[in-house]
Amino acid sequence: MSSIAISSILVVLSIVAIIFLTSKVKFSVFGSLFAVSLALALGSGMPLGKVIDTLKSSFGNTLGGISFIIIFGAAIAVCMQKSGGALSIASHILKLAGKGNAKAAMAWTGFIPGLTIFCDTGYIILSGIARSVSASSKTSMPLIAAIMGSSLFVVHCLVPTHPGSLAAATTLNANLGMLVLASIVFAIPGLLASYYWAGLMNKGQNYAPAEAEEGADELSQRDLPKFSHALLPVVLPLVLISISTLLTTLGMKEGVAVVFHFLGNPVMALLVGMLCGIWLLMKHGGQKGDFTNVLEEAIVKAGPILIITAAGGMFGAIIKETGVGNALGQVLGGASVGLLVPFIIAALLKTAQGSSTVAALTSAAIIAPSMATFGLDSEMGRMFAVLAIGAGSMIASHANDSYFWVVTKFSNIEMQQSLRVFSSSTVVMGLVTFACIWAASAFML
Repeated sequence: MSSIAISSILVVLSIVAIIFLTSKVKFSVFGSLFAVSLALALGSGMPLGKVIDTLKSSFGNTLGGISFIIIFGAAIAVCMQKSGGALSIASHILKLAGKGNAKAAMAWTGFIPGLTIFCDTGYIILSGIARSVSASSKTSMPLIAAIMGSSLFVVHCLVPTHPGSLAAATTLNANLGMLVLASIVFAIPGLLASYYWAGLMNKGQNYAPAEAEEGADELSQRDLPKFSHALLPVVLPLVLISISTLLTTLGMKEGVAVVFHFLGNPVMALLVGMLCGIWLLMKHGGQKGDFTNVLEEAIVKAGPILIITAAGGMFGAIIKETGVGNALGQVLGGASVGLLVPFIIAALLKTAQGSSTVAALTSAAIIAPSMATFGLDSEMGRMFAVLAIGAGSMIASHANDSYFWVVTKFSNIEMQQSLRVFSSSTVVMGLVTFACIWAASAFML
């Protein structure tokens, strides 16, 4: 048996081991990734003197590429929660839509804050609003939960203000500015697909609306920030990134464009967003010393994500050293499968072990050496590869995914209801999102 064949078997076994350790044994994700990475390095015959150096350098390089973005993004989320900014956005959307359009309102209520707030945090913050809207509009709670849960989830998997997409983009060296804009565009058809599918799955089921809760009018009574002010921490970073990307497309790199490129770098753009969040917090209940408190809380929230993501980059570096990625590209490169490979790998990993982040970073590591073979070794090709991975990492949120339980428990609905309406919606969302990505790539690659 050839060395590549042996290495391929070891890589498959290592992925199975990670899935088993994290989902069955309930071992920590970092511990699983480190142990399996070390075992794979030793088992594949990597020189002993190179093993530790590879583990350290790949861990550090991954951490350096994502740390500021994740920490600043977490700080924005903290500010939006403490200041009432997320609630302000939700309240305004609900007022514009009216009770007759509760379902559409829930979709955008999740989508806009979800651009910078992690899906589980966002759902916890907004779950009270979801239950209140369900009760007042007499709309099925499983349907409301699925719509808002999916709207938060689609941007969490696609937009590189979140760890999975960001880690994949770092691994594949994708242009973050272009990726941010493209990911938002492709998230919309996925959101619409899940919206209509959830309605279809809810039809004829007689699922009850949420019960009216004591304090349900708290949203209208609270002194919330103005809608325009609440949007600043979320929208301004996206505007700065968009301006920089547009100037790059137009070939403008000199003069005043340098300032916009500096501010439009995702790190600086999210820093500006964080400062806007601090300003929002200080205007609405903030106190002296909140800047330090926000940063400390953001670091606490971001720490586990940073460590897990960096460990995933370490695992990916070991896979790259085995040469399996190149072998995979040689086998599949002539089959014109292109973007289908990263999508399927991500979908299988997500479904099997539950974490969209782990699925995305592992998929990126596996395909990274084969990008040229798949015809994706260009700026647009790398962007589409990350998008395909993001679409795959949506499939499917079910019982082994912590976010599934956040949606289910904070909505006070039954597991079977959540599986039928929410989990099936994430499958449809991922498939439709990938179909749109694949169709667009046919014209742009």
